[in-house]
Amino acid sequence: MRRPSIRPLGTLIALTFCFASFSATAAARGQIVLIDEEGQPVYINTLNPQQHPPKAIQEKSARPPEGSGNASPVSIEQAVERTSRKYQVDPRLVNAIIQVESQYNVHAVSPKGAMGLMQLVPATAERFGVHHPFDPSENIRGGVSYLRYLLNLFNDDLPLTLAAYNAGENAVLRNDRIPRIPETQNYVRQVTSIYGKTSEAARPAPEASLPPAPPITSFVDAHGVTHFTNDGGT
Repeated sequence: MRRPSIRPLGTLIALTFCFASFSATAAARGQIVLIDEEGQPVYINTLNPQQHPPKAIQEKSARPPEGSGNASPVSIEQAVERTSRKYQVDPRLVNAIIQVESQYNVHAVSPKGAMGLMQLVPATAERFGVHHPFDPSENIRGGVSYLRYLLNLFNDDLPLTLAAYNAGENAVLRNDRIPRIPETQNYVRQVTSIYGKTSEAARPAPEASLPPAPPITSFVDAHGVTHFTNDGGT
């Protein structure tokens, strides 16, 4: 009978040391090492959000609720339109926020733990009754209802509302202005820029100016019949 091969202890120690060294190097570069459900290491960048605005990343272990599937652009657009009408928010503004927050990635997760299309942090999701943040319709409902709340709170002041959406309303209420946080200031600029462009594109084109119509005149012909014309009677 062939005896099973046994890896020398020294080799195991060396492999363990190599993995530990690699993990330490990743940590030194500002990364977190997680182990997914398949036992594979996942490295997540966690740069300082004050210096680098967090970009939505794909969380490998995140799964949408059963039956939700992958949302199509049409279904997302329908959810935005339907929910925006319900909460009386401009759908172009909602789309601008989704574009900046997640770039329409329904499974997006930020380094801060914000989830889904409108990047709801767990506290906000719980506050607005969102139990499945990766479900597009539910995420949009939570995000738009929060946006409506902020618009009411700040009297429809769009820059303050967007700053509060990004940094939290308390950060804005403390000084009644956009916080001096580079990430938040950049966020407000990005959303307002996209929103401004889409609003401008949605405006109807001005009608071309036409020359005034000639006045209507009348004349009586040789047979005593009255005629009306706008060519000056010629």
